[in-house]
Amino acid sequence: MDAADLDYRARTLSGCIPPLLVSRLVELGHEKEVEFQAGRGEWFCAREWARMLGDQGRQAEALEVLAPYVATGWWPAARAQAELLESWGRAEEAIALARPYAQAERLSLEFFGRLLARHGRQDEALVLLSAGIEDWFLATALVEVSEGAGRDEDIAALLAARIPADHRCDGPWCCPGLDPDTAIGLVAVIRERQGRIDEAIALLHTRQHITSVNNHDQLADLLARHNRIEELREYAASEYHGHAAQRLAEVLEERGDVEGAIAVYRQPGDSPARQCHGSVQLAQLLARHGRGDEAIEVMRMLADSPGGAEDWIVDMLCTLYADHGRARDGLAYLDTLKARRDGEEEWDFFRMRLQLMADCGLLDEAIAQARVHPEGDTSYAAWTISDLLAETGRTEEAVAVLQAHALANCGSLARHLIDLGRIKDAVAVLQQRKPEPVVPVRTGAFSTEPPF
Repeated sequence: MDAADLDYRARTLSGCIPPLLVSRLVELGHEKEVEFQAGRGEWFCAREWARMLGDQGRQAEALEVLAPYVATGWWPAARAQAELLESWGRAEEAIALARPYAQAERLSLEFFGRLLARHGRQDEALVLLSAGIEDWFLATALVEVSEGAGRDEDIAALLAARIPADHRCDGPWCCPGLDPDTAIGLVAVIRERQGRIDEAIALLHTRQHITSVNNHDQLADLLARHNRIEELREYAASEYHGHAAQRLAEVLEERGDVEGAIAVYRQPGDSPARQCHGSVQLAQLLARHGRGDEAIEVMRMLADSPGGAEDWIVDMLCTLYADHGRARDGLAYLDTLKARRDGEEEWDFFRMRLQLMADCGLLDEAIAQARVHPEGDTSYAAWTISDLLAETGRTEEAVAVLQAHALANCGSLARHLIDLGRIKDAVAVLQQRKPEPVVPVRTGAFSTEPPF
């Protein structure tokens, strides 16, 4: 057992039993297998088994399970042990364990800073995290752990110093380190918790490029939290991505104004992204409120618009057809789409046909068609076919389909084997090692071959 091997397997989920299947083993009563594999280098088994022992009050045994992993110096193992110690009320031991790792890299430093702050060492946490303020990840942690420490103005000043007064970025990655838009957002967080809402709003209006992160717009969320609905409505009318409109519609829906929420999504948008995602969100809203036929019509119009028949859009349309008892209408739409493409149907669209056929009671016909499709003998086709078979209780057949592509579909194959009670076979499949990619030595010269 060594840190590099543990890290590779945990990052790639290859050659190991992944977390979802560990949970499945436990769910089906195979704790003994989890315990056995925990002692044989299976990290996710060890982590789960240690957690289970801790829940039973067997703390010393839990630490023994993790000890060989922690001994490699691998940070995720040390973090898991620190989290257990903290959950058992042994915070000082958790701090002592994590401290040596804090200087190694940003993830361990961020964890250690938050751990210190949770246990009465806020000043030490702020000193550590302030030193890493050029990193947006550490700067975010600094702002969050500083709440209530009486240091808001000091932290805001540190952040403001990283917002150039006379510089206009020409892209989101123009400035190295902590970019100005992220710094502005963090200062706005501080101003909001100080009750200086107008200042926070004014700051967020000065952002140039990064206004949304993970489909959330900070300004829209702030306006919604403080019931500034008219300002939110005004902002939503011009915000490019449509995330402000989404937040406005969510607020209206929460208040029972479904028609108002629908009207927000029906307003024309200036950007293709906003028009597309607005239609999708409108369809989801209509479906939530029992208006399935209207939802289908919205998605049908989107799919029929120029360039609209992307696989994810058509997939959502077919799902709506199936969920509302209209699988045959979904098949008819796929027929129309196929005709537009001179009779060709890529697998990404054909797989939607299979599910709709199964919903119509035509599973055997669907599988027969899949086998003669030009992509029917690929590993991804085997995955789709096996899932259809398993959903109808034909798990043995699903396993047979996947075995021809076992290495590419080891997770799916193992899941079905576990469901059949063939635990040893499942573990053997998962522990097959794929050849690790050879990473070329970096010379600093440009390459025309991947990785570039």
